[in-house]
Amino acid sequence: MFDLQGFGALLLSGATVTIKLAVTSLIIGMVLGLMGATAKLSDVWILRKLATVYTATMRGIPELLLVLFIYYGGSILLMSILKRFGYNEYVEVSAFWGGVMALSIAFGAYATEIFRMSIQEIPVGQSEAAQAVGMRPFQIFYRVTLPQVWQIALPGLGNLFLVLLKDTALVSVVGLKDIMYQSSRAAQSTQQPFTFYMAAAIIYLGLTMIITGFMLWLEWRANPAARYAKKLSRQSAPSQPIAK
Repeated sequence: MFDLQGFGALLLSGATVTIKLAVTSLIIGMVLGLMGATAKLSDVWILRKLATVYTATMRGIPELLLVLFIYYGGSILLMSILKRFGYNEYVEVSAFWGGVMALSIAFGAYATEIFRMSIQEIPVGQSEAAQAVGMRPFQIFYRVTLPQVWQIALPGLGNLFLVLLKDTALVSVVGLKDIMYQSSRAAQSTQQPFTFYMAAAIIYLGLTMIITGFMLWLEWRANPAARYAKKLSRQSAPSQPIAK
């Protein structure tokens, strides 16, 4: 359908970089989100304030500015720290890890609110019952709260991951060789921007469809009640239509 003129391998390598960037940012962002939600629901005043400042600030800054700030500002910060130890050579934050840090921080800010609301959806009586049988706070969180939080928060986290996947294109401005970088390079070399930007759009669309299907499967796996009801409906359905 499209004549990629030998740039297909570059687009596939860019897709690999995009997937690695998105998955790494997702993992770190979910950890930040859980930590932020726990801090917001904590009894410690300073933790609640820090978590509130974090979410309000990160959700108010565009992701592109965050990428630029961390990529360039991170290099300056590292150099200033290393100079105190007598290391005067130039140090630069890699485009990949600068993008991971920026996207993880942004994802974590939004995930904090999703996890917070999910935790608040769980009845307080469950934690009280766990305390009554002698569970420690970490055991309650790991064995009682977290499994239910995962089930409640999964649809919202899936939507956030789709947004994160598309936001990976912003990291191409600092030289990361992702899909957008490779498609722009191919478009400039061949003077056929429509062909290669359309190819990039198809790759993003394909990744989005795969992730959407995977998230639907995870939601189905995380909801045993729905699976059981579907199984009962299949068993109770008549195998043959009733003749009139």
